[in-house]
Amino acid sequence: MNPDVLAQSQQVAADVLARVTAEQLSLATPCEKWNVGQIIDHLIGAQHWARCGMTGAEMTETGDGSSAGDFQSDFAAAAAASLAAFGEDGALERTVNAGFGDMPATALLGMATTDTFTHAWDIATATGQSNDLAPELAAQLLAGARQTIQPGFRSEDGSIFKAEQPVPEGANAATQLAAFLGRTV
Repeated sequence: MNPDVLAQSQQVAADVLARVTAEQLSLATPCEKWNVGQIIDHLIGAQHWARCGMTGAEMTETGDGSSAGDFQSDFAAAAAASLAAFGEDGALERTVNAGFGDMPATALLGMATTDTFTHAWDIATATGQSNDLAPELAAQLLAGARQTIQPGFRSEDGSIFKAEQPVPEGANAATQLAAFLGRTV
């Protein structure tokens, strides 16, 4: 995986965010813990988290409350900073710590990319947008998730991931990814 995949995922999210209205912020989402506004806050915060994990900086920007303001601009700025951190010379050869232990930078890149893409799917689904997002990218992320998400990461309460959920016949790749990550689709 390389930073171009993160950039694609961020573009998918930006496109979805561009169609979210203030009236939709309180809508429930397939990510049961959060409504649309809370996922937007998380999505922005996750860009800061990934950047800080890559650079070793203290995370001072959480994204909390971003959905109440110009969240499209906030996301664009946070995404650009995150992408820049992954694109630095030698960045992907580093060992980094994103708050729960040392890992290869490429693992953090995979987590940031999948998180960004999946939460874009959550928002698109909740707001009535097409959730058939970037089919090739979705298939790539699903294949990667199937290799990296271990049974120990799953729990009944979904603290990390719930159990894989069934998908309807003919479901698009983004929906298959969401179901694999524990979303009811």
